[in-house]
Amino acid sequence: MKMNKNYCFIYSLFFFVVSMFFFLFGISIGFKSMIYILEWELINLNSSSVCFSMLLDFKSMIFMSFVLFISCMIIFYSNLYMNLDYNKNRFIILVVLFVFSMMFLIISPNLMSILLGWDGLGLTSYCLVIYYQNSKSYSAGMLTILMNRVGDVCMLMSIAWMLNFGSWNYLFFYYNENLSLELNMIVFLVLLSAMTKSAQIPFSSWLPAAMAAPTPVSALVHSSTLVTAGVYLLIRFSNLIFMAEMNNYLLMIGCLTMFMAGIGANFEFDLKKIIALSTLSQLGFMMSTIGLGFPDLAFFHLLTHALFKALLFMCAGVFIHNLNNLQDIRGMGCLVNQMPFISICFNFSNLALCGMPFLAGFYSKDLILELSLMMYMNKFIFILFFMSVGLTVMYTFRLIYYTMSMDFNYNSYFILNDEELQFIIPMFFMVLMSIFGGSFLGWMMIDIPELIIMSSWSKYFVLMIMLIGGWIGFELSNLNLLMNSLYLTNKKLVFFIGNMWFMPYLSTYMMNYYFLIVGNKIFKSADSGWLEEMGSQGMKKIFDVMFKKNQNFQDVEFFIYLVSFFMWIMILFFLIIFKM
Repeated sequence: MKMNKNYCFIYSLFFFVVSMFFFLFGISIGFKSMIYILEWELINLNSSSVCFSMLLDFKSMIFMSFVLFISCMIIFYSNLYMNLDYNKNRFIILVVLFVFSMMFLIISPNLMSILLGWDGLGLTSYCLVIYYQNSKSYSAGMLTILMNRVGDVCMLMSIAWMLNFGSWNYLFFYYNENLSLELNMIVFLVLLSAMTKSAQIPFSSWLPAAMAAPTPVSALVHSSTLVTAGVYLLIRFSNLIFMAEMNNYLLMIGCLTMFMAGIGANFEFDLKKIIALSTLSQLGFMMSTIGLGFPDLAFFHLLTHALFKALLFMCAGVFIHNLNNLQDIRGMGCLVNQMPFISICFNFSNLALCGMPFLAGFYSKDLILELSLMMYMNKFIFILFFMSVGLTVMYTFRLIYYTMSMDFNYNSYFILNDEELQFIIPMFFMVLMSIFGGSFLGWMMIDIPELIIMSSWSKYFVLMIMLIGGWIGFELSNLNLLMNSLYLTNKKLVFFIGNMWFMPYLSTYMMNYYFLIVGNKIFKSADSGWLEEMGSQGMKKIFDVMFKKNQNFQDVEFFIYLVSFFMWIMILFFLIIFKM
């Protein structure tokens, strides 16, 4: 075990040092408004050069710094969390490969090199989801990788379409506005691939299923890697999305995802799945922000969300670890008496998720909501958008009630504590970032103060939505009789809402029946049937018959030729004899 501890500590220290370097370098080039583009040409074929490119600007450096900082804390946290695991070294190496794949994706302005990181994320996430080797993990891993393969195929098709531009670097798109068809096709394919990676409707079912992975992996995946890769890609492609006029579709998809995840989390009792659905809700919020026309603010919220969501999963992991792998929130309650420090961190991260004033989430979320009030927005989208924000606060306060305020429902004999330093140290740093990180990032990223002009009613509207949502969530959880009657009298509605609008069933059973079974029948009747009979095998049979006939014909002709040849020789021989 000593080697394992050093192994974790070395990677953690290395990531921390590199994170600080990237952070300082990012601030320096951000203040100077500089961008570095480095290209290494690998192959030049028919005027299409295959290059490994690196785009070093403020966004990529700061995002890499945050990814490495969060990874450093999670690896340090994993040293104790995975302490009894025999394959801890393998787990840490998979996490490091996962982080490096994300780094490839962040620094690449070239779709060919983005594909390296994109596929690397898909492969390592599959290996991490099936880390606990049981049938549930295998099913979740298969669902995860098959959903992400749809996005990978779209990415490959967009790379093929980009041959029309002579380069795979998306920076060249801005100078080719006349190729409108190709531009629209590429933007649509990139949008579709980002939707699969960030689990937007209708590709949302894999994200809660990926909770089969160990909790440190969930903390990493749901904060700064994998699911944020699609959002980051669309932030880079945001100008092209507006050029192709696809931002309204993105806004609608983001709002629907946000609403579906928010209302589903209010009917969920699995602690990790509630936090996973909150991630899905925040991803929809970021997509909606890009659709509204604020990609920089979406990036701002992406960074602040990474801080408090990593902390939220770390706290949930300690709860599950101490409660002997219990994930049902109905078995918890009054944890603040047993684990005060972890409970404080948990509540801080929950309130930051809600966007409560002066925590990390407030600075990005409040700014986005106030700017959205100044936009020309459809009433349906407006209601959906702000109702989803209220649902976020609602399920958060419901979670706080079940874990902190409710009567303790665990076994009568228990030992709960939060005195492990390897849990406390990374969570202490993360809670500091969840409190002060939002204001610090706001000062650093928003160099010119935003001018927001609105009435006092609009100004208080956002705060009222949060307060009403929190009050309803807490009260509905407190009135257990009302909630139980709701569950019992509306079973079908509760089943529909609690199962993400039947998306997991559509992605598995329906997909299995309508695609795999029908595909198997087509394969048997077409590929192994008529196409074989009329195609390769049929042609082989026809050619075999023709070759045999030709061979027979040639064999007979050759025999006739030999007989006639000998006959002529005999005739000549007799003529010569008679003349003599």
